[in-house]
Amino acid sequence: MHKTDSERALAFAGILQALQLVQQTAYGKPVDPLSLQTSIHSIFQLDAESVDKVYGNIHGLRQGLRVLTTQLHSSNKKPDLELSRYLVTLLHLERKLSKRSDLLDKLQSGIKTARQQSEHFSETHSNVLANLADCYSSTISTLQPRIMVQGDTHRLCDADTANRVRSLLLAAIRSAVLWRQAGGSRIGLLFSRSRLVNAAEIWLGKV
Repeated sequence: MHKTDSERALAFAGILQALQLVQQTAYGKPVDPLSLQTSIHSIFQLDAESVDKVYGNIHGLRQGLRVLTTQLHSSNKKPDLELSRYLVTLLHLERKLSKRSDLLDKLQSGIKTARQQSEHFSETHSNVLANLADCYSSTISTLQPRIMVQGDTHRLCDADTANRVRSLLLAAIRSAVLWRQAGGSRIGLLFSRSRLVNAAEIWLGKV
């Protein structure tokens, strides 16, 4: 995998897209079907040779690329603070997960099972999302600190909504793994914001 600003921008967009989809789901806002499918699809790509191959359809990352430019660009439009909190916690969890081979093995096994299931249904079918949600709950949810999702309380109590939220958090973790593999880091992010924004804008010009 190439460690370039272009690759890191895609992976970081993948994180932000999945997290914004979590927000939209939790508050009952409309969710773009292509963005949802692209984020869930990324979970199943365990052996892709490049970041763009993980997402398959770069058009499906437009939402994340736009969020990246908003969150990192210094302008009059303030970044989403709730999204930023989710991001900080998620990157911390991914680092913890990377040191737990037992959880990684369990997670990979669960994802492979869900991938087989998706061949009979679809990647975003409720049964597949329920399986992915179980994977998240039995692995990443056992780590601290947990991501406390804000939203409509009654909606979050709905099983299908909760399953989609957990599946998207798993997608965000998948992209965080890619981000690190492409050379991304929390410290490096402080010094490469403008380069990531430039790379994201180039990608947006192609989609």
